[in-house]
Amino acid sequence: MGSEDFHSFAEQTKRSAEQYTKARELIPGGVTANIKYMEPHPIIMRRAEGSKLYDIDHNEYMDYLLSYGALIHGHGHPEVYEAVMKQMKSSGTTIFGTPHELEMVMAEKLISLYPGIEMVRYTNSGLEATLLALRTARAYTGKPKIAKFEGHYHGGYDQVLLSVNPEHEKSGDAAQPNSVPESHGLPEYYQKNTIMLPFNDFPSTEKILRTCKEDISAIIMEPVQGGFIPAEKEFIKQLRTLTEELGIVLILDEVKTGFRLSLGGAQEVYGIEPDITALGKVLGGGFPIGAIGGKKEIMNLLSPHGGRDIMTVGEEDSQKREAVFHSGTYNGHPTVLAAGLSTIELLERDGVIGELFSKTHALRDRLEELYGQYGIPMQTIGKGSIFNIILSKASIKNYRDMEQADLGLRKAIDYELLKNGVYTKPLNRYSLSTAHTEEDISRTIRAHEQAIKTVLKQR
Repeated sequence: MGSEDFHSFAEQTKRSAEQYTKARELIPGGVTANIKYMEPHPIIMRRAEGSKLYDIDHNEYMDYLLSYGALIHGHGHPEVYEAVMKQMKSSGTTIFGTPHELEMVMAEKLISLYPGIEMVRYTNSGLEATLLALRTARAYTGKPKIAKFEGHYHGGYDQVLLSVNPEHEKSGDAAQPNSVPESHGLPEYYQKNTIMLPFNDFPSTEKILRTCKEDISAIIMEPVQGGFIPAEKEFIKQLRTLTEELGIVLILDEVKTGFRLSLGGAQEVYGIEPDITALGKVLGGGFPIGAIGGKKEIMNLLSPHGGRDIMTVGEEDSQKREAVFHSGTYNGHPTVLAAGLSTIELLERDGVIGELFSKTHALRDRLEELYGQYGIPMQTIGKGSIFNIILSKASIKNYRDMEQADLGLRKAIDYELLKNGVYTKPLNRYSLSTAHTEEDISRTIRAHEQAIKTVLKQR
């Protein structure tokens, strides 16, 4: 994106630029999460409705970021709102700080939908869910190390903030990737105890796992890397068989894919049962939530029955076992569960999820046709209601294949799209919602055509 393009973008979002300058004096980097930053400044939103966002400069956008996929029914769905208000009014509080009925209602729902879930524990984010899943797996197997796939993201904590998007000169051999830190402040311990695997390369993955099987407690993976590069079906089935043979816990991080590939997530689509599933995003209906679910023999390690209470001073009993500790005041928050249950109930209605997938595929088909008309090598990659635009015709099976895509052209088009009223963070994936209409899709195609024309003319 050239300086003229930045100037044009900044002029259209002048008040955002002014507010961002102020924010930088109050908040590190001016943003509350690093992923919210983009050059030359983030767009500061004022309100939202359905499939639309409105910024403080009064620009309207069709929203394809949807809080990184969390809002599967768009912004402010009236039935989700109603469920939230009903819960607060009928309960007389936003939170009990004790067990309550909705915890069991949601647990029963998730157990009925997800093949690999027999019991459930709630957290407050997808990050917390993956962290708890790994702790539980280590307790179950007694082995110290974990394995993850290069290019996969499981949250911003020390053990997994490795080789998410590593520099190629540091990443090592494709068949045996290095563990590359993605942040300052990560202890070397985690590099040594997190084994990196090559995604969609079963022979190389098998070799590493067989070599390290005595040390690896669990493999954690996104069944669809980054929400858009799917695991090959044979790869994920072979991995499931191998982990069972080697006594390694298989954790599916379905934070991005939960409810977006099917009501039963990616595991239903692929026909596998992981040992532990991590959920988040869509599950909260726009509120912060996470959950893990899995086999009873693993999940029961979290039970406090017969375990030592570390929060009670003087509680000592050598006869009591060490439970896997997990706590959080807001776990299973009733308002959040009410929103999540309403979200799922809407998806369960006849034809709703099928129509969402149909709209997504219609948009993908029309985009591919449009880019083809302008001679731009392009493909859309994804599953269900999420996908990404890849400016390359080469086969994309993992993180390293993405270097074949024309990211510079994609970024330039994305900034033009922002000026034309289509919002997703540049280079990010697209998520659709049930609120997106046929007119939204047609407007999106027109915006892409205008963006392509502008960028090609500039070049």
